Amino acid sequence: MRETEVLPWYSISNIDAIDTPALIVFPERVKQNIQLLTSMVSGVEWLRPHVKTHKMAEVSELLLEAGITKFKCATIAEAEMLGQAGAPDVLLAYQPVGPKIERLLQLVQKYPNTAFSCIVDNLPIAQSIAATFAEENLTLPIFLDLNVGMNRTGIVPGPEAMALYRACYELKGIKPVGLHAYDGHLRDPDLNLRKTTCDAAFAPVSALADEIAAAGYPAPIMVAGGSPTFPIHAQRPGVECSPGTFVFWDYGYSSVLTEQPFQFAAVVVTRVISKIDAQTLCLDLGHKAIAAENPLPRVIFLNAPDAQPISQSEEHLVVKVKPESSYLVGDVVYGIPVHICPTCALYDKAYVAEENTIQTSWAVVSRNRFISV
Repeated sequence: MRETEVLPWYSISNIDAIDTPALIVFPERVKQNIQLLTSMVSGVEWLRPHVKTHKMAEVSELLLEAGITKFKCATIAEAEMLGQAGAPDVLLAYQPVGPKIERLLQLVQKYPNTAFSCIVDNLPIAQSIAATFAEENLTLPIFLDLNVGMNRTGIVPGPEAMALYRACYELKGIKPVGLHAYDGHLRDPDLNLRKTTCDAAFAPVSALADEIAAAGYPAPIMVAGGSPTFPIHAQRPGVECSPGTFVFWDYGYSSVLTEQPFQFAAVVVTRVISKIDAQTLCLDLGHKAIAAENPLPRVIFLNAPDAQPISQSEEHLVVKVKPESSYLVGDVVYGIPVHICPTCALYDKAYVAEENTIQTSWAVVSRNRFISV
């Protein structure tokens, strides 16, 4: 077959059997992204990828097969999905409050082969977690959550953080083992500028780690960053890195983080459901099928580059096309989400494409807040 006759990587030969809107994952591309990720660190032991992007057991298994043993997640359901997949080490990077503490305890009891931990940023919650676990004669590893400028959660690294670390060490039921610092606000397209601000934000984290070790405690594990600062933290000795979007990649990061050559490994598929006039089409790709927190455009179309979104509602996306375009009602359009992580969470399942054909599907199992715990 001549190269010109080869289907584009995203095109599905049996798409007529797939209802839209739909999410499609390309496992070979996922594997290549994982391979690229592991090549960017000195060893897989310095990777702790976040599973919030994919929320799928099968993708977790691909990461495990690549030798990755440490993971990060944001919900109890994501943690349970990892427990079911047999992940050895899972950090719940979300401070459990209220009933989540009891649910975390149940996870620890239900999946004894997985070492669970969580983050804390204040003493009352640390005390609540400690009391819950101590009552069951268990000790939960905890990471101190540090605010390095994101201003979302965490305690500022400094004297108060050191005091909290010391206080947690005195509590039966928990054991401080590390520091967690998420710097998702650092997204400058210029890698050099991003590195400068990242280094400045991380400096007090490193200083706190040194202070903890100097005080006679075990040297803390350091977990830092997300996708934007991954290449920077990957060069720091002794730091575990937590990118997540790399598995599928998306248009938003591909246009900003140009130094990271991950490839698109998931697409959304939609159909033209109405033709208003020669320049206006409606697609079945509403708010409920694509992450809607960003302004339009929220998706970039691979086989319809002239289609420009102009309005969107729950089940409809209206786009403008060139007057000479020849789109018909029923035409299939493939798109790359601007933000893939919350887009995945809108689907119960992802179709799996191999050799341009849908072979099976994977459940987006932890899109739900509850699995069994």
